Amino acid sequence: MKLVFFDDFKLGILNGDRVVDVSALVREIPHIGPHDLINGLIEHFSEYRSPLEKAAASGGVPLESVRLRPPLPRPINIDCMAVNYMEDGTRKEPAPINAFHKSPTCLVGDGDTMILPDAPAAIFEGEAEMAVVIGKRADNVPAAKAMDYVFGYVNFIDGSARGLPPAGNTFYQMKSRATFGPMGPYLVTADEIQDPHHLQVRLWNNGVLMQNYNTSDMAHKIPRCIEWVSSIHPLEPGDVLACGTNHRGLNPFQDGDSIELETEPLGRLHIKIRDDLKRTWARETRLQRQEKGLEGFTPQLTGKYAKPA
Repeated sequence: MKLVFFDDFKLGILNGDRVVDVSALVREIPHIGPHDLINGLIEHFSEYRSPLEKAAASGGVPLESVRLRPPLPRPINIDCMAVNYMEDGTRKEPAPINAFHKSPTCLVGDGDTMILPDAPAAIFEGEAEMAVVIGKRADNVPAAKAMDYVFGYVNFIDGSARGLPPAGNTFYQMKSRATFGPMGPYLVTADEIQDPHHLQVRLWNNGVLMQNYNTSDMAHKIPRCIEWVSSIHPLEPGDVLACGTNHRGLNPFQDGDSIELETEPLGRLHIKIRDDLKRTWARETRLQRQEKGLEGFTPQLTGKYAKPA
């Protein structure tokens, strides 16, 4: 099942190229906003699944006629795995398992805009990721049982403002900027994904394929990630656990860019990039720099904060 929020956060189910409004079927779920509604539905999904499937079998409106919203408007937790890919075999061994917290208020949906702030970042990037959505409260869950706690999956872009001063651990100001968490276009339930560890993830910037990797390259698999994160704090229904990225295709995001992210069973997410400062960088990936024998981030070419050559 593919769950969406659309227009003024009506809950819908995607059936082919049509969206069926199922808001009336879930109105008894206690909520003060769409975030409570979807979290409550996820927690009690077994009670609602059959009537939702029946309602979604016919009718609806064309997908192109609605505005899609983030399918999880404000999770309690967004946890992102750090350095969690083997980078096409270029890493000799997995990095120690690690993660960071991202502000739930950073989320935007399909067709929305990531806004680059007036901050002295060396570069702005967006990491193409597959994210896990938690289905029930997970507290100290062993890896052997972890997949029982997975409700579904969603496309996720982890926006990053890298190289901010002071040097050191700057994850908070790098990752939790407003609009730095594009998600969508919809939430896909786990039963539709045969193997989450064998999915191709692709990101295009202005139609040019930049990131292209398979989740089979994941260093710490989903069960281990859930086990480790839930040993630190409980995960709640509707929480998001982003699984990390292959960094070799990361490239500068800059004003006017049109970004598309597709993990095939999860649909294609479209976002725009806006930078009121109109800063520019060379159009190259990290891998392309490495192949030229260059180190560090692609330098900023023009605009505020550009450094003399």
